[in-house]
Amino acid sequence: MNVGRRLIPAAAVAGATALGLVALSACSPAGGSTGTKNGKLDVVASFYPMEYLAKEIGGKHVSVSALTKPGTEPHDLELTPQQTARLGEAGMILYLKGLQPAVDEAVGQAEVKNTVDAAGLTRLEHHGTSVGHGHEHGHGEEPHGGEGDAADPHIWLDPVKYAQVAEGVGKALEKADPDHAADYRKNTEQLVGKLDGLDKEFRNGLKKRSTDTFITTHAAFGYLAERYGLDQEAIAGLSPESEPSPARIRELHGIAGKDKVNTVFFEAIANKRTAKSLARDARLKTDVLDPLEGITAQSQGHNYLEVMQANLRNLQKALRTP
Repeated sequence: MNVGRRLIPAAAVAGATALGLVALSACSPAGGSTGTKNGKLDVVASFYPMEYLAKEIGGKHVSVSALTKPGTEPHDLELTPQQTARLGEAGMILYLKGLQPAVDEAVGQAEVKNTVDAAGLTRLEHHGTSVGHGHEHGHGEEPHGGEGDAADPHIWLDPVKYAQVAEGVGKALEKADPDHAADYRKNTEQLVGKLDGLDKEFRNGLKKRSTDTFITTHAAFGYLAERYGLDQEAIAGLSPESEPSPARIRELHGIAGKDKVNTVFFEAIANKRTAKSLARDARLKTDVLDPLEGITAQSQGHNYLEVMQANLRNLQKALRTP
């Protein structure tokens, strides 16, 4: 989500990358890396949603490590030289281009044959502070890659789009490790089935509601809103670190009254101050809507599916579904 976020200075990224390349040349075994670890395909994932796919689909045949540690804001990640070296030794890299500038730079330098960009496996859209159900997309999007710096990268929060990415990751694993292709196909089918089930849970769980509108810290839930006919109103656009203007706060007060909103959502690892201030001033409740950028002790679940189901329950309460 480099969109609207604090960007890492280009010089710093370049410096870190250069140091990483030095570390890579020093740490790599003679003749280059085999791309395996303990006899398994060595997969490096950029952050949690990519790590989850790699583990679920790869199963016992892969060794998966994530560049972004739990509780760390993935968007502002700065790679250590050792992490950059790890990228160059990987058998597969799984990342989401446009989300983490430092990762994008390092992946380009690593030149790993089996590099998978999740942004190229589904359609990215452009979302601002507001997105409504009048713009919902159907299920038959044609996949294509990133559409510029303003494209919203939060594709994993839409189970349908995430399933499309899962299918692409499964095919990439089959190509990288053909000896275990049958297992990867089976695991992919099982995961896509779970994501289809999650999609049905959201569709059925949000059918009857008193309002379509929810207010959240930043515009992470545009795809989810479009998929299920909701209206997302974000306090600070795509950047949770940015401060909303007084005009935006006044606008949200009016929206809350007009659309009978009773809850302001915040996320566990981001700044809650503005969301809680708005809720207090407008006499609204607060609750968590997790953008699922990592699993921590504060997460309302132990994995992607559990946290998404918690998000559904929290939305149901806020939208006053039966």
